[in-house]
Amino acid sequence: MSNEYVVEMKDITKKFGGLVAVDHVNFKVKPGEIHALCGENGAGKSTLMNVLTGKFPANSYRGEIFLGGSKVKIGSPKDAGKEKITIVHQELELIPELSIAENIFLGNQPASAFGVDWKKMYVEAKDILSKFSLDLNVKTKIKFLSVGQQQLVEIAKAVYLGGNVLILDEPTAPLTGREINFLMDMLESLKKTGISIIYITHRLDEVFKLADRVSVMRDGRMINTFNIRDITVDELVAAMVGRKMENMYPQMETKAGEVTLEISDYSAPHPLYDINIVDGVSMKFRAGEIVGISGLLGAGRTELMQAVIGAYQMKGKGTIRLNGKTVKFDSPAAAIRAGIGYVTEDRKTTGLILRQSIRFNISMASLSRIIKNGVLYPGKERAIVNGLKEDLRIKTENIENAVSSLSGGNQQKVVLAKWLAINPSILILDEPTRGVDVGARYEIYTIIKELAAKGNTIIMISSDLPEVIGMSDRVYVMYEGKVRGELSKEELSEDSIMRYATGIA
Repeated sequence: MSNEYVVEMKDITKKFGGLVAVDHVNFKVKPGEIHALCGENGAGKSTLMNVLTGKFPANSYRGEIFLGGSKVKIGSPKDAGKEKITIVHQELELIPELSIAENIFLGNQPASAFGVDWKKMYVEAKDILSKFSLDLNVKTKIKFLSVGQQQLVEIAKAVYLGGNVLILDEPTAPLTGREINFLMDMLESLKKTGISIIYITHRLDEVFKLADRVSVMRDGRMINTFNIRDITVDELVAAMVGRKMENMYPQMETKAGEVTLEISDYSAPHPLYDINIVDGVSMKFRAGEIVGISGLLGAGRTELMQAVIGAYQMKGKGTIRLNGKTVKFDSPAAAIRAGIGYVTEDRKTTGLILRQSIRFNISMASLSRIIKNGVLYPGKERAIVNGLKEDLRIKTENIENAVSSLSGGNQQKVVLAKWLAINPSILILDEPTRGVDVGARYEIYTIIKELAAKGNTIIMISSDLPEVIGMSDRVYVMYEGKVRGELSKEELSEDSIMRYATGIA
């Protein structure tokens, strides 16, 4: 084979039982290029990369892999590492109880005569983080970091390990504008050193900003590979979903009603430092309204809403009024009883129980609807779950299948279904379309708009600025724990949001 390509996957076919996940796929990556890999959830992108990185060993699929023109057999992730192929998965693989430094150097700790050279490890870890402008204490345990900070640590670790091929699976999903721009600059620098980057993403603006070429998969097949200068956004979307989409955001009228939730002078302490991560915040939310909360990583958006519903590890202080009545939620269960649902930003960790069934995951927040006098009514449970499955178009043959068997987009729909099952009057959505493909995003956006049209209050925390602008009736922008601006629909633009989010305005 030609050594024109650093990676060449030829006629790859991977099956799971009778299901063909990857069907005779050919995929080629040139040295020193950023090659985007796009497609809807379940298209086969991750499966293809798992073949390349040895998660699925050479004897578990059909086809051939060539690296630099030489045929190879990759039997394990360790083999992939030896071939200088590194991957950062969408689902992070850090160890929560270990520090940042320990995670970066896991298996590669610098040694001294007395064991691990801790001083050297901490100094080198700090140097690695500084290259990513991450001002974090390297002794901090991973579990105390936000999802976005964890993602940057994971990427920093991958870059430190080095390699000829770096695979990034949805790397910017938990990041905000400034962090995304910095990551893109870093990837451009890596590309200039000759490293090839395979970039899996659902954010099409990043594809056009960053990629040299883009390959599109659909239903396990490779549809086409395009030079980025030869394709438009609409053409790329059509290739991904198999149909033309006129508008990414549903055009549906919503009308603001009475104030349902009011937060006044609300603060919450940082769990590690002697500062407030939420500092004197006041916000109002109305029935029938979609209100966005925007801001950069660490602005306090998630911590604010977690504290309000009693889910944050530190207790908040301030006044919360629900339908005009002062309330205090000591636990998420109390908030649920009051009709508040919360779609968390990390579906794998806090949104789902992966080993449990789809049925169990959808019904677990609404047990009061299916249990009477201590007796579970399975018929009623199945009716509720199957109804939501149809309404949200969750792609599964059987609601008894483990939720881990679903694609990322369908898992996100299960999380949404779980909260719709409680019939919430207020629904808080934290990064509602993270890691979700174009088609599934539109379906989720439609559900959100329909809920608002019915009079529900929707609070949407999102790092995706086009999403915030396209979906919100109003937007609060936070910076360093404070509300720095409130923007009406007419005032919304990426520039206006970023001016407040960076503290300029």
